[in-house]
Amino acid sequence: MALRFFLVLLITALPSCSSVDGLIPRAKSPNVLLIVVDDVGFAELGAFGSNIPTPNIDALANSGVKLTNFHTAPTCSPTRSMLLSGVDSHIAGLGNMFEELAPNQKGQPGYEGYLHERVAPLPAIFKQSGYRTYMAGKWHLGLEEGQGPTARGFDRAFAILEGGAGHFSDMAALFHNVPGSLGKAKYSNDGKLLDELPDNFEYSTQFYVDQMLEYLEGGEQDQPFFAYLSFTAPHWPLQAPADTIKKYKGKFDDGYESVAQRRLSRQIELGLIPEASKLSQRPADAPAWESLSDEQKRISARAKEIYAAMLDEVDNHTGRLLDHLRSTGELDNTIIVFMSDNGAEGHDIDGLFPEEHFPKAREWLFASHKFDLDSMGGPGSYVLYGQGWGWAAAPAFRGYKAYVTQGGTRVPAFIHYPKLSNAENSISNALLSVKDIAPTLLELTGIKQHKGEFQGREVALMTGLSFVPVLEGEPFDTSSRVLGLELFGKRSIRQGAWTLVEMWEPQGTGEWQLHNLGIDLAERHDVADQFPEQFDAMKAMWEQYAKENGVIMPDWNSGY
Repeated sequence: MALRFFLVLLITALPSCSSVDGLIPRAKSPNVLLIVVDDVGFAELGAFGSNIPTPNIDALANSGVKLTNFHTAPTCSPTRSMLLSGVDSHIAGLGNMFEELAPNQKGQPGYEGYLHERVAPLPAIFKQSGYRTYMAGKWHLGLEEGQGPTARGFDRAFAILEGGAGHFSDMAALFHNVPGSLGKAKYSNDGKLLDELPDNFEYSTQFYVDQMLEYLEGGEQDQPFFAYLSFTAPHWPLQAPADTIKKYKGKFDDGYESVAQRRLSRQIELGLIPEASKLSQRPADAPAWESLSDEQKRISARAKEIYAAMLDEVDNHTGRLLDHLRSTGELDNTIIVFMSDNGAEGHDIDGLFPEEHFPKAREWLFASHKFDLDSMGGPGSYVLYGQGWGWAAAPAFRGYKAYVTQGGTRVPAFIHYPKLSNAENSISNALLSVKDIAPTLLELTGIKQHKGEFQGREVALMTGLSFVPVLEGEPFDTSSRVLGLELFGKRSIRQGAWTLVEMWEPQGTGEWQLHNLGIDLAERHDVADQFPEQFDAMKAMWEQYAKENGVIMPDWNSGY
């Protein structure tokens, strides 16, 4: 109750007008820092069981509240739409990724491909409430004029508008099939598209932190800030500074099966997963490590070394930002939310760009990028680490990015805020959603939620739940909570330990499968026949979720 008492005192001390009336918080109102990493699996951070050292991030996690049952969408832009709105992606405009829209979804409500005006964006809410609002990094919530971050409430923003890009200054595009890209990524600075990157853009992670530091140092210091640091790392193409890559030479030579087993054991030891948890099944398209040739092992291990170097860079530059907050006395007054946008990427180039769907993209890719061992990780290379390492990134779970199973949606996440009464090295297994971040931050900062109207227009009500009780160490029962997901035609519904999943082959059977995560965390056993009443009940929950959120099952998908 200590935190709520603190909030009552804070709100009482402020002017009596509400946030939508233009409330300007006093300087002692807490700052907010959202840090989102891209494609990081549940076991990839040191504090979550990894052998990749991430000391700055670990220190935050270990002095905060780890959220070990926190779920996102299976891929990036749907997740980000929910993070910045508090509503389901099918309402927010990202019912599917813009790049993957099926013909029957195009032009339909909820599938506009950008963060739609029917929601109240979180940065706009904070801005109207007297906060200065900044963003640096990945946007992926709208490519066209009027759809970028400064049009959605950020005072200042340097953004890669697409789903990613090469990590060096060459502006190498992630896709060749995105309209208007022509092999050159789309960056904007305060809403203006760029023809070239600034001179101090040496590496994406470095630059985004530099930019955020510039914003924080140059703003009105008597105002609290809402900051969104949205790294593109470690999203493919895997690239990192050569000296950092060298630090990890040989660290993964024993292969993904050994790494998966070690991480599973470490996560059990840390209390992040139940003691009885078993290793999930290695994906059918991930060959046994010992079946690979020596050259294949070297290439695969090098890809993982590059990935580790990218996380190393994220940790190092996050440390620079934390040092700034510490030196200005703002660290203890800043609510820090750290999360990945989805599970680890487990696809390879053939999985991302199947010949039957992307012949031109493949032609461009293989003509324009370097794939040899010596060039891997540098500018002009195009590296993914494939199915085996994607599996090892969350060894207790089934699947990875683009799956609606645990490996695709259950991600590392924590909140650090010393004023929380449950702040010190605690773990919560409450069933939480990325939609919950917005209402939780509003409650923590004393800003009222809108009631369906924002800035003179009708908007969707937030459907996420505030989990402030979790942060206070109070009871927060989520055993009856229902969470639905759909993306690329893969769909799931979750209630407590039960999950009902349908995915097409080879990722699934093409039929609904029922799993009890309480005894089968790896989702190995379909128990639909043993529990027909539970199956029927959850199927009905899915139908209700789909109706409430306007889900349109796609009549086409790329295979992703």
